[in-house]
Amino acid sequence: MSKFVRLYDHLVAKGIATADNLYQPAEASISDLAITHSPVYLMGLQDDSIEPKAWRRLGLPWSQGLVDRTFTAPNGTVLAARLALQHGMASHLAGGTHHAHYDFGSGFCLVNDLAYTAKTLLSRGEVNSVLIFDLDVHQGDGTAALLADEPRAFTCSIHCEKNFPFRKSQSDLDIGLERYLDDDAYLQVVRETFDQLLEQQQPDLVIYDAGVDVWEHDALGHLNVTLEGIQARDEWVLRRCQQAGIPVVTVIGGGYDSDHARLARRHASVVESAWQVFSER
Repeated sequence: MSKFVRLYDHLVAKGIATADNLYQPAEASISDLAITHSPVYLMGLQDDSIEPKAWRRLGLPWSQGLVDRTFTAPNGTVLAARLALQHGMASHLAGGTHHAHYDFGSGFCLVNDLAYTAKTLLSRGEVNSVLIFDLDVHQGDGTAALLADEPRAFTCSIHCEKNFPFRKSQSDLDIGLERYLDDDAYLQVVRETFDQLLEQQQPDLVIYDAGVDVWEHDALGHLNVTLEGIQARDEWVLRRCQQAGIPVVTVIGGGYDSDHARLARRHASVVESAWQVFSER
């Protein structure tokens, strides 16, 4: 949990997060989140009535702070998406909880902010098409399952194949990578795939899950992507969106490190890249 405040503090110290560009979302209600999740499941999260076995699958102990964050963060992605539609680019300092399914959570993910944002914007006519470009090292199984019957949302997951989740869902496009892939090979796949998707889909909005667990020393990653590779990836994706005139919202996705300050700096890569690209317009 400490990575979130460390990420915020880092961006404030660098002058990227300021009073002029910071926005805070309201907490989502059960009726809001029911567009993607079971109300029974959501009520179980709120009052800690979910079975202990289900909490073990989530990997996190219940606390009121966790519940408050869980019900607020999805609206952070929605708010950032709306800001991106207005300004061309915006970053959420959380989000990317792509393992959450309709009636259960998994892998530290309780509510799926990616699917929730796509469904919310589509249902209200704020966009007609969404591309979710998920570069977390783990497959976005919950996002794929929740949006399987929504043709206006295209899900793409580029992930390490032999990694969690071991029972994968089917995205609109899944690219499973071999373990220990290095920068050059990884970036080639990302660039070729994203170029093709922008041309084919021409989305009204890109939701970019910039997971940093692709890092070579990440505790749960199994790829050999360097910090420079992550930065090159983020900057390239954001520049391509800007060149194509497509609004893009970023979420931080996964990252695992016993050094929480170092982890926060890795998560800051996508926000720093967005700041740089946006400033050059």
